[in-house]
Amino acid sequence: MAKAKTSNSPTVRIIGGQWRGRKLSFPDLADLRPTPDRVRETLFNWLQPYIGGARCLDAFAGSGVLGFEAASRGAESVELLELDAAAIKSLRSNQQLLKAANCQVFAKEALAFIANTSQTYDVVFIDPPYRANLWHDITHLLEKQNCLLPHSVIYLECPAKAELPDVPENWTLIKDKSAGEVRYCLFARQ
Repeated sequence: MAKAKTSNSPTVRIIGGQWRGRKLSFPDLADLRPTPDRVRETLFNWLQPYIGGARCLDAFAGSGVLGFEAASRGAESVELLELDAAAIKSLRSNQQLLKAANCQVFAKEALAFIANTSQTYDVVFIDPPYRANLWHDITHLLEKQNCLLPHSVIYLECPAKAELPDVPENWTLIKDKSAGEVRYCLFARQ
Protein backbone atom coordinates (compact mmCIF):
# COMPACT_ATOMS: atom_id res chain seq x y z
CA MET A 1 0.00 0.00 0.00
CA ALA A 2 1.31 3.46 -0.90
CA LYS A 3 2.34 5.74 1.92
CA ALA A 4 0.28 8.84 2.49
CA LYS A 5 2.02 12.17 2.20
CA THR A 6 3.32 13.34 5.52
CA SER A 7 4.66 16.62 6.76
CA ASN A 8 8.11 15.01 6.38
CA SER A 9 7.75 14.78 2.59
CA PRO A 10 10.14 17.13 0.81
CA THR A 11 8.46 20.09 -0.85
CA VAL A 12 9.29 22.60 -3.52
CA ARG A 13 7.43 25.80 -4.25
CA ILE A 14 6.39 27.33 -7.53
CA ILE A 15 8.00 30.76 -7.71
CA GLY A 16 5.98 32.54 -10.41
CA GLY A 17 2.78 32.71 -12.41
CA GLN A 18 -0.75 31.67 -11.50
CA TRP A 19 0.39 29.07 -8.93
CA ARG A 20 3.05 31.27 -7.35
CA GLY A 21 3.78 30.22 -3.77
CA ARG A 22 2.08 26.82 -4.06
CA LYS A 23 4.08 24.05 -2.43
CA LEU A 24 4.36 20.66 -4.08
CA SER A 25 5.31 17.49 -2.22
CA PHE A 26 7.50 14.89 -3.86
CA PRO A 27 9.03 11.57 -2.78
CA ASP A 28 12.44 11.47 -1.13
CA LEU A 29 14.35 9.53 -3.80
CA ALA A 30 18.13 9.26 -4.23
CA ASP A 31 18.35 10.67 -7.78
CA LEU A 32 15.54 13.21 -7.43
CA ARG A 33 17.03 16.68 -6.94
CA PRO A 34 14.63 19.49 -7.82
CA THR A 35 16.14 22.51 -9.51
CA PRO A 36 16.81 25.04 -6.72
CA ASP A 37 14.66 28.19 -6.42
CA ARG A 38 17.41 30.63 -7.39
CA VAL A 39 18.31 28.56 -10.47
CA ARG A 40 14.64 28.35 -11.49
CA GLU A 41 14.18 32.07 -11.01
CA THR A 42 17.10 32.77 -13.35
CA LEU A 43 15.97 30.11 -15.81
CA PHE A 44 12.43 31.45 -16.08
CA ASN A 45 13.75 35.00 -16.47
CA TRP A 46 15.71 33.64 -19.45
CA LEU A 47 12.60 31.84 -20.74
CA GLN A 48 10.21 34.77 -20.35
CA PRO A 49 10.22 35.61 -24.11
CA TYR A 50 9.57 31.94 -25.00
CA ILE A 51 7.26 30.40 -22.38
CA GLY A 52 3.89 32.07 -23.07
CA GLY A 53 1.87 29.74 -25.30
CA ALA A 54 4.75 27.27 -25.58
CA ARG A 55 4.49 23.52 -25.96
CA CYS A 56 6.97 22.12 -23.39
CA LEU A 57 8.60 18.78 -22.65
CA ASP A 58 10.01 18.02 -19.19
CA ALA A 59 12.03 14.95 -20.19
CA PHE A 60 13.07 13.88 -16.68
CA ALA A 61 10.29 15.35 -14.56
CA GLY A 62 11.19 14.07 -11.07
CA SER A 63 9.40 16.50 -8.75
CA GLY A 64 7.79 18.16 -11.79
CA VAL A 65 8.79 21.62 -10.64
CA LEU A 66 10.19 22.72 -14.02
CA GLY A 67 7.11 21.56 -15.91
CA PHE A 68 4.61 22.92 -13.38
CA GLU A 69 6.51 26.22 -13.23
CA ALA A 70 6.30 26.47 -17.04
CA ALA A 71 2.55 25.75 -16.92
CA SER A 72 2.10 28.29 -14.13
CA ARG A 73 3.79 30.93 -16.29
CA GLY A 74 1.59 30.46 -19.34
CA ALA A 75 2.86 27.45 -21.31
CA GLU A 76 0.09 26.10 -23.53
CA SER A 77 0.95 22.51 -22.72
CA VAL A 78 3.53 20.58 -20.73
CA GLU A 79 4.34 16.89 -21.04
CA LEU A 80 6.13 15.47 -17.99
CA LEU A 81 8.02 12.18 -18.39
CA GLU A 82 8.98 10.02 -15.42
CA LEU A 83 9.80 6.37 -14.74
CA ASP A 84 9.75 6.07 -10.94
CA ALA A 85 6.34 4.89 -9.67
CA ALA A 86 6.43 7.02 -6.50
CA ALA A 87 7.42 10.12 -8.48
CA ILE A 88 4.66 9.45 -11.05
CA LYS A 89 2.08 9.17 -8.28
CA SER A 90 3.31 12.45 -6.80
CA LEU A 91 3.26 14.19 -10.21
CA ARG A 92 -0.32 13.10 -10.81
CA SER A 93 -1.34 14.18 -7.32
CA ASN A 94 0.24 17.62 -7.83
CA GLN A 95 -1.38 17.89 -11.27
CA GLN A 96 -4.77 17.34 -9.61
CA LEU A 97 -3.95 19.69 -6.72
CA LEU A 98 -3.13 22.49 -9.16
CA LYS A 99 -5.96 21.56 -11.54
CA ALA A 100 -3.25 21.69 -14.21
CA ALA A 101 -5.30 20.76 -17.27
CA ASN A 102 -2.44 21.90 -19.51
CA CYS A 103 -0.09 19.26 -18.02
CA GLN A 104 0.10 15.57 -18.92
CA VAL A 105 2.12 13.03 -16.95
CA PHE A 106 3.54 10.05 -18.84
CA ALA A 107 5.00 6.98 -17.15
CA LYS A 108 7.64 6.71 -19.86
CA GLU A 109 11.39 6.64 -20.20
CA ALA A 110 12.50 9.80 -22.03
CA LEU A 111 14.48 8.14 -24.84
CA ALA A 112 11.66 5.69 -25.62
CA PHE A 113 9.06 8.46 -25.54
CA ILE A 114 11.04 10.72 -27.88
CA ALA A 115 11.82 7.84 -30.25
CA ASN A 116 8.07 7.23 -30.66
CA THR A 117 6.51 10.69 -30.66
CA SER A 118 5.54 12.91 -33.55
CA GLN A 119 5.13 15.96 -31.29
CA THR A 120 7.25 19.08 -31.59
CA TYR A 121 8.24 21.35 -28.71
CA ASP A 122 9.07 25.00 -28.26
CA VAL A 123 10.83 24.46 -24.92
CA VAL A 124 12.53 21.29 -23.65
CA PHE A 125 13.87 20.74 -20.12
CA ILE A 126 16.72 18.21 -19.84
CA ASP A 127 17.79 17.46 -16.27
CA PRO A 128 18.48 13.70 -16.11
CA PRO A 129 19.91 11.83 -13.14
CA TYR A 130 23.58 12.77 -13.34
CA ARG A 131 24.92 9.23 -13.02
CA ALA A 132 22.81 8.12 -16.02
CA ASN A 133 24.89 10.35 -18.33
CA LEU A 134 22.06 10.73 -20.88
CA TRP A 135 22.73 14.28 -22.17
CA HIS A 136 24.30 13.26 -25.50
CA ASP A 137 21.71 10.58 -26.26
CA ILE A 138 18.67 12.71 -25.45
CA THR A 139 19.87 15.87 -27.19
CA HIS A 140 20.80 14.08 -30.40
CA LEU A 141 17.60 12.01 -30.40
CA LEU A 142 15.50 15.20 -30.15
CA GLU A 143 17.14 16.32 -33.39
CA LYS A 144 16.97 12.94 -35.11
CA GLN A 145 13.24 12.57 -34.35
CA ASN A 146 12.43 16.17 -35.45
CA CYS A 147 10.95 17.02 -32.05
CA LEU A 148 12.21 20.59 -32.16
CA LEU A 149 11.05 23.64 -34.06
CA PRO A 150 13.35 26.19 -35.73
CA HIS A 151 12.87 28.54 -32.75
CA SER A 152 13.05 25.92 -29.96
CA VAL A 153 15.04 26.57 -26.80
CA ILE A 154 16.50 23.80 -24.67
CA TYR A 155 17.37 23.97 -20.97
CA LEU A 156 20.13 21.63 -19.88
CA GLU A 157 21.27 21.01 -16.30
CA CYS A 158 24.44 19.10 -15.44
CA PRO A 159 27.11 18.89 -12.71
CA ALA A 160 28.97 22.18 -12.27
CA LYS A 161 32.40 20.56 -12.40
CA ALA A 162 31.74 18.55 -15.56
CA GLU A 163 32.48 19.56 -19.12
CA LEU A 164 29.48 20.81 -21.05
CA PRO A 165 27.78 17.77 -22.59
CA ASP A 166 28.05 17.18 -26.33
CA VAL A 167 24.97 18.69 -28.01
CA PRO A 168 23.94 18.92 -31.67
CA GLU A 169 26.01 21.32 -33.79
CA ASN A 170 23.00 23.49 -34.63
CA TRP A 171 22.41 24.35 -30.94
CA THR A 172 23.91 27.64 -29.81
CA LEU A 173 24.66 28.23 -26.15
CA ILE A 174 22.90 31.50 -25.23
CA LYS A 175 23.01 31.38 -21.40
CA ASP A 176 25.35 29.52 -19.05
CA LYS A 177 25.64 29.80 -15.26
CA SER A 178 26.64 27.75 -12.24
CA ALA A 179 25.21 27.70 -8.73
CA GLY A 180 26.78 25.39 -6.17
CA GLU A 181 26.92 21.90 -7.66
CA VAL A 182 24.73 22.78 -10.65
CA ARG A 183 25.61 24.09 -14.11
CA TYR A 184 22.59 25.26 -16.06
CA CYS A 185 22.47 26.31 -19.67
CA LEU A 186 20.02 27.50 -22.26
CA PHE A 187 20.52 26.62 -25.91
CA ALA A 188 18.76 28.04 -28.95
CA ARG A 189 18.27 25.86 -31.98
CA GLN A 190 19.62 27.46 -35.16
